Amino acid sequence: MSNSQTKMPPKMPMNRHGGTPVRMKGEKLDFKVIKRIFSYLGTKQKLLMAAVVLCIFLSSLASIFSASFVGTVIDDYVTPMLQSGSTDFSGFIAMLMKMAAIFLMGILSTFAYNRIMVVVSQAVLKNIRDEMFSHMQTLPIKYFDTNSHGDIMSRYTNDIDTLRQMISQTVPQVISSIVTIVSTFVAMLIESVPLLVVVLICIFGMITVTGKVAGNSGKFFIKQQRSMGDVNGFIEEMITGQKVVKVFCHEEKTKSEFDGKNEELFQNAYSANKFVNMLGPINNNLSHLQYIILAVIGCILAVLTAQGAFPEKGFMSIFALTAGSVATFLGYSKSFTMPVNQISQQLNSVVMAMAGAKRIFEVIDTESEKDEGYVTLVNAKYNEKGDITETPEHTGLWAWKHPHENGTTTYTKLEGEVRFYDVDFGYNEEKIVLHNISLYAEPGQKVAFVGATGAGKTTITNLINRFYDLADGKIRYDGININKIKKSDLRRSLGIVLQDTNLFTGTVKENIRYGNLDATDEQIIEAAKKANAHSFISRLPQGYDTPLTSNGANLSQGQRQLISIARAAVADPPVMILDEATSSIDTRTEALVQKGMDALMKGRTVFVIAHRLSTVMNSDVIMVLENGVIIERGTHDDLIAKKGKYYQLYTGAFELE
Repeated sequence: MSNSQTKMPPKMPMNRHGGTPVRMKGEKLDFKVIKRIFSYLGTKQKLLMAAVVLCIFLSSLASIFSASFVGTVIDDYVTPMLQSGSTDFSGFIAMLMKMAAIFLMGILSTFAYNRIMVVVSQAVLKNIRDEMFSHMQTLPIKYFDTNSHGDIMSRYTNDIDTLRQMISQTVPQVISSIVTIVSTFVAMLIESVPLLVVVLICIFGMITVTGKVAGNSGKFFIKQQRSMGDVNGFIEEMITGQKVVKVFCHEEKTKSEFDGKNEELFQNAYSANKFVNMLGPINNNLSHLQYIILAVIGCILAVLTAQGAFPEKGFMSIFALTAGSVATFLGYSKSFTMPVNQISQQLNSVVMAMAGAKRIFEVIDTESEKDEGYVTLVNAKYNEKGDITETPEHTGLWAWKHPHENGTTTYTKLEGEVRFYDVDFGYNEEKIVLHNISLYAEPGQKVAFVGATGAGKTTITNLINRFYDLADGKIRYDGININKIKKSDLRRSLGIVLQDTNLFTGTVKENIRYGNLDATDEQIIEAAKKANAHSFISRLPQGYDTPLTSNGANLSQGQRQLISIARAAVADPPVMILDEATSSIDTRTEALVQKGMDALMKGRTVFVIAHRLSTVMNSDVIMVLENGVIIERGTHDDLIAKKGKYYQLYTGAFELE
């Protein structure tokens, strides 16, 4: 087998909704991203959005009628009453009652669509979070090794929150503004074409200013969200490692590093917001200027109309205006320019939401862990002929179900035989960390790996459970190439106890049961006894029902490790991987655990990684690794007799680093 590494060309992550990959541009509004966000609307939410549009339309109509109210009052009631000297207010009161009903309709419509948008926005965010978390479960370990946990959390919190603000606040505001602009435009066109031309010229100026100013901020919103992820990642690391920080008195250094990251976030946030925050004052002043220009021109046209300067028919009649028409048009102009100003102010929220959405879709579009396996793990039994067959009942016998191209299926008993054939591996293409690894572990054997940190011990076990794929060579499990075995079934056959314990929020019993969700209470207690954890668990305030939080912070490191070992024991796998499993246990506790571990390992294939050579002396074979190469192998006595590297380690002539 060649030692050359297989080249792995980078692949562009695809949009799981069928679109093109999301690219981090950031300078412009990406309408593909907006469309994708709303692709998470379900049938119910789409109906609610239709109701929102209807309510917004009714609200906009109320706004238009309110703008025309003053003009109607002036032309139809005030002017005639002044000319006739009448004091009959019945028509005016009736008009007030009609406007009150219209205002009430507008208020109720506004209230309704805002309430509905809360439901719609939360439904969209729920669906996005569901897909994001579900997809995250399919990502390879490499993704979590190369991305800050705090940055990933920031995508669930800060980036999701930017979407919430956009959907619940900006979207209804923009829809309302568009409906208002269109309906008001029609009303102004009917009222006065000359004044409408003046408005359009002013609006063109406002839009030009908005585009120039807002265009500079988009790229900084991307940087702002990334900086926020960096800050969150740093905070998460410092909270986790607070004891280490205090032990080495690095509080000032930590504060200095945080200040640097926080300053970067400040600068990016400042740059992102300074341009957009200019828009409100600029557009407000432009709208005031427009109002003054319209008032002056409108009053001139109204005076000329009153003097008979414009005929009732013909082209010049379009310039004819009454005092009420001027007042009405001024109201329309406010209704027309205000939405434009509101849209410009919402650009801040939209651009920031685009930045957050792209970071969210980066996670969703990350390629899932590949699994081309088709061999599965099934419950099995022996038939009358002594052959292995599949059975729905749990018999304690497991078998690999191997379908073949000719339509036949064979069953291979799960025994735990593992063989490496000339395996090469590198975490990236530039550096290979394992070279020509060949080894075998017979069923029931205990195989130990020793060597300095970085020698490749843990990497070998990561290849067995396919957390990473090989660059070259092959691994066979019970004679089957592990690439043919479905990853979930492969990992179900393996029990792993890691050096770093991970306990979840819940009771002690629930944490042990995590190894086998179908385990009974009796099986959990038996597993705890095997790991010698039963004694201390029984002394806890609520025994096995004692709640654990913050990764078991109310337990000692050794107790957490014992629970982790019990969790592996209740899974009852044929192959066990113990990665420095007793490194966090004191010598006295280790002696107690070792007896339980021996019982746990009996009849299983076991891979052990240990710095304490006393824990691997009874191994069937010990392999010494150095720089990714197996340099010695044999039993404890064989290696001592060779007086090589293992002998030096054992006698203290050479220490593990």
